Amino acid sequence: MSLQYLSGFGNEFASEALPDALPVGQNSPQRCPYGLYAEQLSGTAFTAPNATNARTWFYRIRPSVQHVGRLAPCPMETWKTAPHAPAHGRALGQLRWDPPPAPERATTFVTGMHTMTTAGDARTRTGMAAHVYFCSEPMENEYFYNADAEMLVVPERGVIRFSTECGELDVGPQEICVLPRGMKFSARPLDGAARGYMCENYGARFCLPERGPIGANGLANPRDFLTPVSHYVDAEVASRITVKWCGEFFDSEIGHSPLDVVAWHGNYVPYKYDLRRFCPVGAIGFDHPDPSIFTVLTASSEDPGTANIDFVIFPERWLVAEHTFRPPWFHMNVMSEFMGLLAGVYDAKPEGFVPGGMSLHNSFLPHGPDAEAFERAASAPLAPVKLEQTLAFMFETRFPQQLTEYAAALECIQDNYADCWTELKKHFDPTRR
Repeated sequence: MSLQYLSGFGNEFASEALPDALPVGQNSPQRCPYGLYAEQLSGTAFTAPNATNARTWFYRIRPSVQHVGRLAPCPMETWKTAPHAPAHGRALGQLRWDPPPAPERATTFVTGMHTMTTAGDARTRTGMAAHVYFCSEPMENEYFYNADAEMLVVPERGVIRFSTECGELDVGPQEICVLPRGMKFSARPLDGAARGYMCENYGARFCLPERGPIGANGLANPRDFLTPVSHYVDAEVASRITVKWCGEFFDSEIGHSPLDVVAWHGNYVPYKYDLRRFCPVGAIGFDHPDPSIFTVLTASSEDPGTANIDFVIFPERWLVAEHTFRPPWFHMNVMSEFMGLLAGVYDAKPEGFVPGGMSLHNSFLPHGPDAEAFERAASAPLAPVKLEQTLAFMFETRFPQQLTEYAAALECIQDNYADCWTELKKHFDPTRR
């Protein structure tokens, strides 16, 4: 597997698996080198502004019209799409789960997808869905593409090799990858069963957040994103391709691999990022900044400054602020927050929130540190301290997140989660300043 630096969103990249497979000087010559077909994959409207226009030219053995034949419905019971608001009977409230059990049957990355929440409407390209996945077997001669959303994959356990039309990406714990809407791929676990999280982004593509006064450096630096180099498969073998479209699944039998791109150039590509390369910024005087300073990727909405989705992490970092309550403060938020823990302990919830677990704090539901975390932080000496061996993440969206039947019925849901705040003491004394 080979990789190249993405070096910045919106840039043009090129890769070829055979010498001179890329046409020179034009995108669709009358006859392509090696007898290839020219095909464009467009991730945005043709007329999108230059800064957001996304497309890639493929030079492939067969055009995609031969990769997707006669489609037939293909049920995928555990993968749900917004709008999806079932009457599961669970009351509104703050929610938290231990790691869900893996399915008893063997599953691929696609068949092992289990939806926890949905938000917005995939048909109008707004909102998202949060999933957990269980991957115990490879997709052998099986391929998939998602016409509803781009897919942000956050592994928690095990490495998965994603073989895409642009090449291969190996992605493991404390890394992420993004698979563009409409990009065909296959997935294979490399070191036993894998599990993790996936965010389906129905809206505008993920990009780096604007840094504003932070300036040109810090947070996720563009140079640390990697994209694959061309790697093609020329295989005449019975295969199946599955398509997700408007929340429904369809499959088709084909006689060859669709990963037959010999060369490509463009800026609509899959990519990966090592979360350990994130450069956090924070207060070096006093007060606790907003969690938006930990944004890795953002997907914009039509409302300036309000994201369709923010992908946020809480990594290892130094805490140095003076006269400041250092864990996340108590708050109510117009945004809704789906959190997962990838490693270690989360400082605001030292008990009950474990790697592989997750929590949901929906729009305008109060939340914050539990009683133990509050008492410890309120009396701790405020010398510089480093948070180590910790990595949590958050899918944050402007939409309320609707719980699925699967999430509501999980036995690993912590029905006593709200009790973590009952021991918060009343400290008010009007005679004491």
